[in-house]
Amino acid sequence: MDLSNKQFSEKAKKDFQLIELAKERGDEKAYAELMQRYKKPVYHMILKMVRNVDDAEDLTIEAFAKAFKNLKKFNPEFTFSTWLFRIATNNCIDFIRKKKLDTFSISNTFKDDNGDNVDIDIKDASLNPQEEAIKSEKVEIIQTIVTKLPPKYQVLVKLRYFNELSYEEIAAEIDAPLGTVKAQLHRARELLYDLVKNRKDAI
Repeated sequence: MDLSNKQFSEKAKKDFQLIELAKERGDEKAYAELMQRYKKPVYHMILKMVRNVDDAEDLTIEAFAKAFKNLKKFNPEFTFSTWLFRIATNNCIDFIRKKKLDTFSISNTFKDDNGDNVDIDIKDASLNPQEEAIKSEKVEIIQTIVTKLPPKYQVLVKLRYFNELSYEEIAAEIDAPLGTVKAQLHRARELLYDLVKNRKDAI
């Protein structure tokens, strides 16, 4: 990856190194480090948009799953953070439209690794072909990951992700205490993050 003509921050250059390791060698540590570097900022950006911690957790997992699935399509003309935030934002917009949430609060810019403002147009309903492809892979990616979970978690995750039930609705569906559902879904999310990080065995 030739970066000689580009002015990137040290953080961005490190991202490029990790991406090369992940793409060329399937290096699980590289995937894990990329997630560690961006999990919190992506989560907090999503939380501002959807205003629900459970939805934000789900959407964060989906954003990383999509990014890692499409890593070979990454264009190093831009920073990884710009690309990842774009994927996460488009995923949120799709979720918000689907849920018909009337209002949400987010600045339409964020600062990339060089400290420059990056515009994210949240009003434009059209996605470019690459973003359409990423969007269309959502169900396929999550379904593939879910099959790797222990059976007791598969049921909960399917009700949450595919049927889009609330915690209360899931508790009623499986006739279990609400606290148990919350605890088990929390554990299921931890397992999903691990599976996404160990991408080559999960996706």
